[in-house]
Amino acid sequence: MAEELHKNYSHKLLTRDELIAKVGTYPRAKKVIMCHGCFDVVHPGHIRHLAYAKSKADILVASVTADRHITKGMYRPHVPERIRALSLAAFDMVDYVIVDENATPLENMEVIKPDYFAKGFEYSADIPKATRDEVKIIESYGGEMIFTPGDVVYSSSKFLTNHLPSLQIEKLLSLMEQFNITFDTLRETLTKLKGLQVHIVGDTIIDTYTRTNLFGGNTKTPTFSVLYEGHDDYVGGAGIGLLVGATVNLEYW
Repeated sequence: MAEELHKNYSHKLLTRDELIAKVGTYPRAKKVIMCHGCFDVVHPGHIRHLAYAKSKADILVASVTADRHITKGMYRPHVPERIRALSLAAFDMVDYVIVDENATPLENMEVIKPDYFAKGFEYSADIPKATRDEVKIIESYGGEMIFTPGDVVYSSSKFLTNHLPSLQIEKLLSLMEQFNITFDTLRETLTKLKGLQVHIVGDTIIDTYTRTNLFGGNTKTPTFSVLYEGHDDYVGGAGIGLLVGATVNLEYW
């Protein structure tokens, strides 16, 4: 399934220069609307936001915040930027997707100059400074800010609080695809290590990650009340080298 996703939709993932070459420079014949966000979990609110934006222009560009600029919470984003971008590309209403390497979309807005920039309804009442900066840029060249209807508003953070995604395989396949690595090349590389003498220094560690959900606290002591949701055990430290060695028959000394 992951390979089909890459095969069918990766052509929609563009750099900024590639996008400009596709849609042309402002003013252009076909109107372009841009949506920007983290899209860590794509929910019904996002889908309605994108669908409404597409109804207002010929071309919909989804702009995704790069991993290193997402600071909403610990371990965020849970879904890497390339998988987030591919997920958006799979929607028919989305024509192109770019990963914004900047902390805000302001620079890309100045360079791409979309005809419209779409924001969620929740930003329209008490407009925050970041949105005012976006309005200033898009109006500077004749573009227009559009606020999508707020009939359905969800929060990715709330979804992630209730259930964390498990994407180990998807993350591995995305990384391999990005750097043109196949399972055959991995097997060949490991085979070349066969018979090597390796000296591993360190301790074998078992790392246990316990997942809980905070639901209260104690007023008398600085302790939390949490609900156990599960745990995962991982071999760590020098044990990782032992696992690799067992795979390719390395000789230890």
